[in-house]
Amino acid sequence: MTKVSLRRLAIWMFAALLGSIATGAAACPLGPGGAGRFSPRPDVAPVDVHVPAGWTGARPAPLVILLHGSTGTGAQMLQSSGLAETADRHGFLLAYPDGGIAAKSGFVWNIPGVPTVEGTVPGPGDRDDVAYLTGLIDALAAAGCVDPRRVYVTGLSGGGRMVSWLGCVVPERFAAIAPVVGLRAGNPLASDPTRPDPATCQPRTPVAVMAFAGDKDTTNPIEGGGAGYWQYTMHAAEQRWAQLDGCTVVPTTRWVSPGIYEERYADCRGDSEVVARVSVGRGHEWVVDNEALWAFLSRHRRP
Repeated sequence: MTKVSLRRLAIWMFAALLGSIATGAAACPLGPGGAGRFSPRPDVAPVDVHVPAGWTGARPAPLVILLHGSTGTGAQMLQSSGLAETADRHGFLLAYPDGGIAAKSGFVWNIPGVPTVEGTVPGPGDRDDVAYLTGLIDALAAAGCVDPRRVYVTGLSGGGRMVSWLGCVVPERFAAIAPVVGLRAGNPLASDPTRPDPATCQPRTPVAVMAFAGDKDTTNPIEGGGAGYWQYTMHAAEQRWAQLDGCTVVPTTRWVSPGIYEERYADCRGDSEVVARVSVGRGHEWVVDNEALWAFLSRHRRP
């Protein structure tokens, strides 16, 4: 984000704060229940937000940001994930933005230095999606819509890799992250692609991680390989996040339901934890029990 953009955002947030002081409370501009649109800044296109049924905006709500897969759209991701119904049951706001780089079909996310599925490396003229998403959080919090201690992000495939990248570079902005068929812990190490490169993921603070995958995924295989940005196994990514979070207990594996097993790392710094659920026989898709996802996310809060 440029200095000019940052200045505009600061002015916009200060104006929103003054407005909330004048009225005694921030008035969230999102209407009660259903689909809403929110403008993070005057110079940024509005973001679609699902407002949970029964929420009036009288008090800040938890926020889940849902990131679509490569060449998808936020609207498509909202429908295929089924998370709107989960938001209605549990009362969280659900933002579903589009990626910052237009593709031949839909959009892709800007992970610096990593080629998109179309083979191009994001350049300086492409939108900074980290700044865009953190700016969205700031603006929603300044408008009185969102509790900044309860902000979460999940996403599918390329969106899951973007979620992982957010955990690497701005973990302090999220109480928990949940990549779906897209867990990474930095880029593959150039000298040994079967391992994550520690230099490419150095979070400043622990963050809770819950990942989902299917063991028949041939796009982002849990056993590694695939595209150049994939290579190392999902298990290696889990181990790296457990190391980053300072987890001290030997991981456990258990069956949580027929066809779904879970690997868990506990006793981690800052009340974080690392959990991975694998669905047997499932592929590159939304392999998520949404109730289990929300149960995990909602038990984590930022100090």
